[in-house]
Amino acid sequence: MTSTANFTRLFARCPLVAILRGVRPEEVEGVGSALVEAGICIIEVPLNSPEPLESIARLARLVGDEALVGAGTVLERADVLRVAEAGGQIVVSPGTDPEVITATRAAGLVSAPGYFTPSEAFAAIRAGANAIKLFPAEAASPAVVKAQRAVLPKDVPLIVVGGITPEKTADYLAVGADGFGLGGALYKPGTTPAEVAASARAFVAALGERAA
Repeated sequence: MTSTANFTRLFARCPLVAILRGVRPEEVEGVGSALVEAGICIIEVPLNSPEPLESIARLARLVGDEALVGAGTVLERADVLRVAEAGGQIVVSPGTDPEVITATRAAGLVSAPGYFTPSEAFAAIRAGANAIKLFPAEAASPAVVKAQRAVLPKDVPLIVVGGITPEKTADYLAVGADGFGLGGALYKPGTTPAEVAASARAFVAALGERAA
């Protein structure tokens, strides 16, 4: 199965992306197992974490086809190949660098760049982005998402990232958001796997309430 097909399958199952900023290789398997067991099946290790490629490799071996693993904070084309060699399948960036996006697609990986304005979103989509990440959501209310969704292509998933809590998800989903990236509300250095699991279950339950 291609990375794109795997992303489509798993995002449809649970449209949450776990952002494990600061995670260490020796703890990543415990945290990853907790996330998958709680129902979150897309996991991002930012490249400004300690030994991020080792963490990605360990996670990829651990989860197999049960989850999609990749890197965040990818700023350079050269990093894309390193992520692919480690077993990553998704590349998440804070901005819409077309070189990173095209390199990601050329490597057969999923591209999910960050954007804030419609112009940035369209530039990312033209470059080949599979999904777009609205960041930071602390500065983008649901009203902003509604206005952007009126013009952005509906077939490109819009993932809201920044300050998301379980209580905030319903308002964003109601206006066209497709999913969420979860950072400090889910994991920060020192968080135990049990704590990660409890937070993950709260987010998954909030989506379930919306679907119901």
